[in-house]
Amino acid sequence: MPEVFAARRARLRERCHAAGSAAALVTRPANVRYLAGAAPPGAALLLAPRDGAEDVLLCPHPLEEQQPSGAREGGRPDELLRIRPLGGSLSPEGGDAAVAAAGLAAEEGADSLAVEEHHLTVARHRAIGSVASRLRLTDLGVAVEQMRVVKDEEEISCLRAGAEIADQALGELLESILVGRTERHLALELERRLVDHGADGPAFPTSVATGPHAGRPGHRPTDRRVEEGDFLSVCMGAAYRGYRCEIGRTFVIGTTPADWQIELYEVVFAAQRAGRETLAPGVEHREVDRAARQVLASAGYGSALPARTGHGVGLEIAEDPQLAPAAMGKLDACVPVTVEPGVHLPGRGGVRIDDTLVVRPEADGGPELLTITTKELLAL
Repeated sequence: MPEVFAARRARLRERCHAAGSAAALVTRPANVRYLAGAAPPGAALLLAPRDGAEDVLLCPHPLEEQQPSGAREGGRPDELLRIRPLGGSLSPEGGDAAVAAAGLAAEEGADSLAVEEHHLTVARHRAIGSVASRLRLTDLGVAVEQMRVVKDEEEISCLRAGAEIADQALGELLESILVGRTERHLALELERRLVDHGADGPAFPTSVATGPHAGRPGHRPTDRRVEEGDFLSVCMGAAYRGYRCEIGRTFVIGTTPADWQIELYEVVFAAQRAGRETLAPGVEHREVDRAARQVLASAGYGSALPARTGHGVGLEIAEDPQLAPAAMGKLDACVPVTVEPGVHLPGRGGVRIDDTLVVRPEADGGPELLTITTKELLAL
């Protein structure tokens, strides 16, 4: 995909030149990977100040030979880039790739440099200014993050593969005996199964919540053991070639669900379906949130709602857009998002249902559901 990465860098270079910056320095790892094909630890990407000049990926240490699995996980740098390893802590820049990149930009005649101020520390920003004092530093802002919102079909295929792996790992776990096992044990088993099926690893720390913990956002697994009659909620995802998907499901353990469990599940399911059905190009981000939120609020759960009911996914698990009440902007086609409403009742537990979908126009069949594990309330 060298031409893909080169085209992305060309778009960013045009944007920088239009804003009056000769060169650009990218340091946020996900942004480096998006533009360079790989983001070795501590790397920085310098977009050359002149058209036709080579862009440079600066790394604190020489790149080691990558095994096939390592290449899949960490990516391979675009072959059109010049790779410049630094000398580590004994180098003049102290091994800081961003500082070295600023010096290189000055050497190549740039008079200005756009940097990602939101990613740089104050100390690092000062170091960049001191090593290239003649450079005028400007703020690149979130230009690369904005470019990353709409995915190409190759990126979507990676998300699709990750979703298939997550579905498979979750489905296998549900066929095993769960009563008596701890949340922590189940989370570790899910993460092992993800890797067994070809994932780079989990997209984020896997959450398994049982009984009174179920449905709690961001729950960290504990040593609580699964008991009959529990709600069990799982929130997990797979990373595949750097791209991260998300899935969340809730089940009942070992017995027919109680009436209150059925009622709560049906309300959350209806809210999630309302959010999914709202996804379309041109729809405001907050409208998706509002569709799901209104269902829960009308059922009396307005005070138990999270701050948002979904978000974008990609090289990071929580990207723009944010599907929240005050979110601005409209959805575009080929934007992958989660729709994940949930309700947690303190002391009792709760329900969370979470899917990853890709926004598609109605002419193309509407939103594409990537995570297909059943949303039926199963008694396991």
